[in-house]
Amino acid sequence: MMNLLNTIDGSLLEGFFPAGWNLAEIDACVDGDPASITKRQSWWHEGFEPIACEGVADFDTLLGHEIAITIKRARDAGEQAAMILPVGPMGMYRWAIYFLKEWGVPCDHVHGFNMDEWSDAEGNTLPHHNSGSFQYAMEHAFYGPLGDLTVPEDQRYFATSDVLPTYADRIGELRAEGAKLSVIFGIGRVCHIAFWEPQFAGEFDSDEEWKAQTHRIAAKLHPLTIEQNAITSFKSRTTLVPAYANTIGPGLFLNADKIIGGADGALSRGMMWQGLSLWMTLRHEPTPWIPSTYMPTQPGRLFFLQELAGPLVAECN
Repeated sequence: MMNLLNTIDGSLLEGFFPAGWNLAEIDACVDGDPASITKRQSWWHEGFEPIACEGVADFDTLLGHEIAITIKRARDAGEQAAMILPVGPMGMYRWAIYFLKEWGVPCDHVHGFNMDEWSDAEGNTLPHHNSGSFQYAMEHAFYGPLGDLTVPEDQRYFATSDVLPTYADRIGELRAEGAKLSVIFGIGRVCHIAFWEPQFAGEFDSDEEWKAQTHRIAAKLHPLTIEQNAITSFKSRTTLVPAYANTIGPGLFLNADKIIGGADGALSRGMMWQGLSLWMTLRHEPTPWIPSTYMPTQPGRLFFLQELAGPLVAECN
């Protein structure tokens, strides 16, 4: 059978993928039976649960409910809640707001840490009022619509070059006082978490050193990350996507008391960008070269569109 594995030598893709990727092993992660994607693997945390969603409406609602109930349970327990928050996926915030308002849950016990932000090569970010910034997205999708129940402004943290390096200490102080850390996340095309890219693994001498990294200013983004965001956030205009970002690292996203993940990367007419990334996340043994593979080793839930499980086969016309 002719495919990338047996035609890559000498092509323009030779050397393009992260050096630690074994493409044959990655392809073997995919099972022909979509229902088998939730089959437990030996390295999964006993408290980790993947949850299939029939459509985007179910996905947004269930993910939003999980965020809201986490906030409510912390308040009911008299605890502060440290939450690492993404901009992507986003649809769940509308439902989180709905449930929090329906239950009348104030969020003055919540401390929100945005996991990443676009930057230039020096780590400078867009102004907060720029509609392309993640801070703007969060203010308009979550904090603002919460109204009187919202998270206090001085408990909202964004990944600017001066604030991001303080995350680890701020979260450490909260946890020392009894707060739980929740990490809400999506999965990148190259299986990054936040913008912690797979090629960073080649910079460290051990997995332990890699796991200790709490953040990076002006992280160089993988070309597939650029193109993923051109498709999902910039209406195909690759030229609008920054080549760098400030991001948290595994020292934060691998130390959660609870994870809440989402994979909704289906497009239309059977097209998708996230199917293989989801299978890799759930089936490949944990490795720094595929950062998302560590997420199932933590307690929590990963919600995903059932369509992403496949079957991932070519359709020739």
